[in-house]
Amino acid sequence: MKKIIMLAVVLTTMACQQNKIGYVDSVKLMDGYQEKIDVEARFKTKADAMTKKRDSISQSFQLELQAFQTKAQKMSQKNAQEEYGQLQQRGQFVGQQLQQEEQQLQLTSQAEMDTLVKKVKKEIKDYGKANGYTYILGGGDGGAVLYGEDANDLTETVLKILNDKYKK
Repeated sequence: MKKIIMLAVVLTTMACQQNKIGYVDSVKLMDGYQEKIDVEARFKTKADAMTKKRDSISQSFQLELQAFQTKAQKMSQKNAQEEYGQLQQRGQFVGQQLQQEEQQLQLTSQAEMDTLVKKVKKEIKDYGKANGYTYILGGGDGGAVLYGEDANDLTETVLKILNDKYKK
């Protein structure tokens, strides 16, 4: 019985030694990836421009509404209601257009981020295959690695590869 247990321990130890395991801090990796930083900056610029556009249109509409209110006092109730209805329709139409533009920007941004994540995963997989890893685990917030020795942390190595390829 002791020989069987000892054999099982030896076989388990040998099996564990054959597995090469590393991990990557996913949050740190993505935060340091220059292409992701550039994509976020580009979309922030677009979002800021859209906010300025929305604010400008809103301000212009408010001025038009104030002008109408002054003008409406001199109009018949029927004409005032018709013109106010047209103003409301135009305001709703412009609001819907702006909302659609914002949604399109969000969809485009999400699609680019998804593409980046796929690129990062592929690079990790390629690195793992090229360097004989059995497993490369994902760590960081929400990751599967609760503890790992620094020697097994591949984050900086993979980050350097990604950033070097992005520069080219």
